[in-house]
Amino acid sequence: MLELRLLAALDAVARTGTFGAAATELGYTQSTLSQQVAALERRVGGAVFDRPGGARRPRITPLGRLVLTQARTLLAADEAARDAIDRFHAGAGRVDVGTFQTVTNVLLPMVVDRLRGEHPDADIRLFEDETDEPPIDLLDLAFLDVPGPDDADHVEVFRDEHVLIAPPGAFPTGPVPLAQLDGRAMVALPPICDQAVVEAALAGAAVAPDIVFRTVDNQGITSMVRAGLGAAVMPVLSVWGQRHDDGLSFHRLEPAVPDRVVQVVSRGTLSPLAARLRELSVEAGQHLVRDLAAAGGSGDIAGRDGARPPGTS
Repeated sequence: MLELRLLAALDAVARTGTFGAAATELGYTQSTLSQQVAALERRVGGAVFDRPGGARRPRITPLGRLVLTQARTLLAADEAARDAIDRFHAGAGRVDVGTFQTVTNVLLPMVVDRLRGEHPDADIRLFEDETDEPPIDLLDLAFLDVPGPDDADHVEVFRDEHVLIAPPGAFPTGPVPLAQLDGRAMVALPPICDQAVVEAALAGAAVAPDIVFRTVDNQGITSMVRAGLGAAVMPVLSVWGQRHDDGLSFHRLEPAVPDRVVQVVSRGTLSPLAARLRELSVEAGQHLVRDLAAAGGSGDIAGRDGARPPGTS
């Protein structure tokens, strides 16, 4: 294997035309550079320069031209590798992120916009996976609304309250007792992830709704609620964009279903780009929570059925 420093010496002499100029460019003494060229010649089995002496410049030999062609390919690859490593440490490169609907719709637009502003060349790949166990080992980061693997690193991003969504007039104004959902026609997400938490809470309260439709699409759920097919229990931020819809009413539940907790999960060492995306996600999650609190918590939604937001009189 030819050492890159010896190939760099060959390239420098060939480009500058003299051993002295090449030594200056590389930061060596001329004798050190001459020793490197001599070492290269021993490795390749012949002279790479003819040295006529005096004021005449060294001339590259046929063997030298052959070695120089290969040397420049290797030196260019080395430079590209160094550049890629430098850009990696500066936050460039690719990041693969597992997501789901609420995160895709509400959180990630802020995060991606900021990350691309900081790193315009970043290669951001998003994979939406509505399953209990997304392929975390194939991703840099994954957003989950379930605890996730015990051997993974978990960072909380945000949490939000569950509310009851129904056609206007389906329930009296104000909070709805959980017991009123027993036997009630409802539409829901598949019984995985956060929906499994919701249904476990209902079962724990001896409430057995009649699930008449399931879909992975949040908008599909609200569309069917609007059409009168049934009610639904959803996290606030998953329906935040529809909070002004006159075809829907929103109610708090008493007792409340446990909050949905959204985490970003990873395994092992993160790249600088992935670490920055996680950091920005936590900041964006805090921003969402502040906005929700400023709007009176879920009262900004639940107030649509006539209930007063928390803290108002």
